[in-house]
Amino acid sequence: MNNKYAEIYKKQHYGLVGKHSAVKVCHYTKSELTGHEGCYKGTFYGINSHQCIQMTPALNSCTEGCSFCWRFQGFDSMHISDEDDPEFILEESIKAHKKLISGFKGNPNVTKEKWEEADNPRHIAISLTGEPTIYSRLGEFIDLCHRKGISTFVVTNGTLPMVLERLDPLPTQLYVTTAGPTKEIFNDLLNPVIGNAWENFNKTLELLPSLDTRKVIRHTLVKDVNMPFVEEYTIMDRTADPDFIESKGYVHVGQSITRLTTDNMPSHDYIVEFSRELAKNLGYDFTSERRDSRVTLLSKDPSKAKIDFSTIKASILA
Repeated sequence: MNNKYAEIYKKQHYGLVGKHSAVKVCHYTKSELTGHEGCYKGTFYGINSHQCIQMTPALNSCTEGCSFCWRFQGFDSMHISDEDDPEFILEESIKAHKKLISGFKGNPNVTKEKWEEADNPRHIAISLTGEPTIYSRLGEFIDLCHRKGISTFVVTNGTLPMVLERLDPLPTQLYVTTAGPTKEIFNDLLNPVIGNAWENFNKTLELLPSLDTRKVIRHTLVKDVNMPFVEEYTIMDRTADPDFIESKGYVHVGQSITRLTTDNMPSHDYIVEFSRELAKNLGYDFTSERRDSRVTLLSKDPSKAKIDFSTIKASILA
């Protein structure tokens, strides 16, 4: 990768892929591999953290510069001028991920069964950094993942609704970050670099009910900045009509420490209080929580929270 930030990414243990993609091993992948607890996505949806690849096809491209983001924001543009093929990105991402976890094979805390499963990834979280919908061949990438029996979660900031409208196929689960309850807070906290970001974001909320996949609204909550505003979030969530709502507290780590303070971290109890009030307003079920991650899950239908991966694979390959 000919990238002026390459050394920074390498020091932060990114695996660089091609001209504009990257993978990074999540803390919970390492944790579950060594016999400890996995990610809250396992608790909520049944994802095996030790079989999950965390990646991005838009390493240096984003439409926002969120204050609460802990990642290094080496965003140079909102366009990828020379795009790699999706086949290349997928295969090289798998290779890079396997290389990054290769040292765990000899770890005495890693069982043979866990290692063999980890060496056969079955989930890709397209969420590492940047805005994935900027990659114009995202649909092709998702399709290739599904053909390999790999489920996909895509996290978007919702500023490019025209991409989501024509995205084919859709990911196994689509997240939309919803962290600006008003236009003023949206602009101040998310720092969009396009003039119509707020309007586009609201178009995404209006579009979501028509998208035939599992949909999640993700509230990243920053104390004294964008919470509680329960009534404002209620209106947004009612428009989006998602299957699930995650409310997760801001964490004072990484690059965000230069922009926010520890006082901006809401307690888990505060997030639970917020979530229960939101659930009451929307008629959703308070389905689950993870105190260690300070995150809650609301469900329109709690019986559908866990993903039946065998059914998804069968339907995709049929």
